[in-house]
Amino acid sequence: MGCTERSTKIEPTKDSIDCNICKKKSVITLQHGSLCKTHFIRFFEDKVFKTINKYRLIERDDIICVAASGGKDSTAALYLTKKYFEKYKLPVQNFFALLINEGIVLHRDDSLRNLETFCKDEDISLDIVNVKDNFQTTIDAAAPRLRELGKKPCTVCGIWRRYILNKHARERGATKLITGHNLDDEAQSTMMNVFKANTTLTANLGPISGVQSHKLFVQRIKPLFFCTNEEVEVYTQLKGWTLDYCDCIYAEEGYRSHVKKMLNEFEKKFPGTKQGIIKSYLELIPLIKDNLIKEKRRGTIKLCTECGEPANQKVCNACKILTSLKTV
Repeated sequence: MGCTERSTKIEPTKDSIDCNICKKKSVITLQHGSLCKTHFIRFFEDKVFKTINKYRLIERDDIICVAASGGKDSTAALYLTKKYFEKYKLPVQNFFALLINEGIVLHRDDSLRNLETFCKDEDISLDIVNVKDNFQTTIDAAAPRLRELGKKPCTVCGIWRRYILNKHARERGATKLITGHNLDDEAQSTMMNVFKANTTLTANLGPISGVQSHKLFVQRIKPLFFCTNEEVEVYTQLKGWTLDYCDCIYAEEGYRSHVKKMLNEFEKKFPGTKQGIIKSYLELIPLIKDNLIKEKRRGTIKLCTECGEPANQKVCNACKILTSLKTV
């Protein structure tokens, strides 16, 4: 069995605070007040649509690929992308979902079934691509050897997933690739890069990812960038979807899990910590990008000599990992 699923809708209790707008019982208390089910859903969807419009994440001629997993964040992003297409009368044939099956039995099997059901119910085209078809192994099968090599399965999974997402989205003609990263994820990534002095990687964050463009890179965009993890979770539960709300079984081994715990503790003691990180970062990112360009600290994008995909070195990280696995 995979992770526990939550399909029970959140309902207000007799002790709930009144909604600031209509005085009905609230389902969530935000930084600036409490909202009932109706007004929270409206607030959440408006926030996502405003982010898309402010940063011009989706334009009329775009072909959109949504990186989907069956989890709460990507499902919310998938549903709201469809709703955005419908609201602005964009061509529905220019929108599809893409799931990468990493071969993590205790994490992926249930969420894959959930996503297939969701896409069928919502009439969304779904592509499924297997890690094994691209790298001759699965994360489950490779995990023991990766640990012997001093590599975290979670880190390797991320590298391979990004590789396949970009490659398949490009081959399908996508001009934009939507990911379900929320504000909590972005705050974690920002602090991880600060702790590791990865200035160049920090410059890649934001509602629109990346500093440099390349014809082989599909631009990644994040409509949930300003939505907290709590907001996404409440929204998806109020919608009544059957989803996988648990982290992957390998997540605890990753560096991110430690940063996540730290920030959650800070947020509990000092509410607004994560919002503060993101607000500060958005003010700094133009300066970081300008400095990188001015000092020519962005390396030239090359083509991997092994697979032909874009890379910042002779051989891309995805191929390096595969080669190391084959080394006895």
